[in-house]
Amino acid sequence: MAAWLGWKIESNWTDPFLFTIYSIVKPLAAAMILVVMYGVITNNQFGSPVFAYLFIGNAFYQYVANVMVGVSWAIVDDREHYCTLKYLYVSPISIPYYLMGRGVARVLITTFSVFIIMVVGVAFLHIPFNPAQINWPLFVLSLVIGIIMLAMLGLLLAGVTLRMAQYSFNIGDSVAGALYLFSGAIFPLEVLPAFLRPLGYIMPISYWLELIRRSLVGGVAESFPTFAAISDVNLLLILAALSVLFGVVSVWAWKKFDWEARERGLLDQTNNY
Repeated sequence: MAAWLGWKIESNWTDPFLFTIYSIVKPLAAAMILVVMYGVITNNQFGSPVFAYLFIGNAFYQYVANVMVGVSWAIVDDREHYCTLKYLYVSPISIPYYLMGRGVARVLITTFSVFIIMVVGVAFLHIPFNPAQINWPLFVLSLVIGIIMLAMLGLLLAGVTLRMAQYSFNIGDSVAGALYLFSGAIFPLEVLPAFLRPLGYIMPISYWLELIRRSLVGGVAESFPTFAAISDVNLLLILAALSVLFGVVSVWAWKKFDWEARERGLLDQTNNY
């Protein structure tokens, strides 16, 4: 029911046809900004493995921005916009499950957007993508683990958002923007200064994007140095271990912030912005 509610909220502002056009144009516009920047800098060297590396990373990073932020944004939406968060708390439901359900709509919309971006990349930008050479088991397993991991990170952000009664609007976007830099989404972590690289190595998103690249275009992804010495199995084990670790931290943080928000009366305290 929470997933259905999330879908209705995401799509009820217009008719289905216009919403479909919006769902296609918005991600393509964001991807084309990166394509234009790359073309200007490299003099249109779209056949380079570097372009495939950053194009796929940028496409799948939409899951980070939408799923993680989508779960946490439900707190802002229900507390600030609809003013129903306090009613949800007195109803016989589990709030964490409700937040996860609200994020399901973002997963569906993002999956459609990523599919469109990849189709355009293969058809017009010559991304070396061959469906027959895809490691489908690795891709599906990595994608599922990644989505669950992002949902748990979203629960962590939801707890922080719940605890902050002011200036909570930009928390999700700020975190997603920072992770875009530190997760190797568009360039290898070796580009970062040495003292910043450990931030990328401890984030499960870095390993998740590497697995996605390897499963789709293995030869291209494995030519980059960051995780070249680590096998697919070991990358998968690292991703699973970090996902469990961050999941435990997220659950603990949610319980802590949820208790503090109840004690401080923040469930219905709005910014009125």
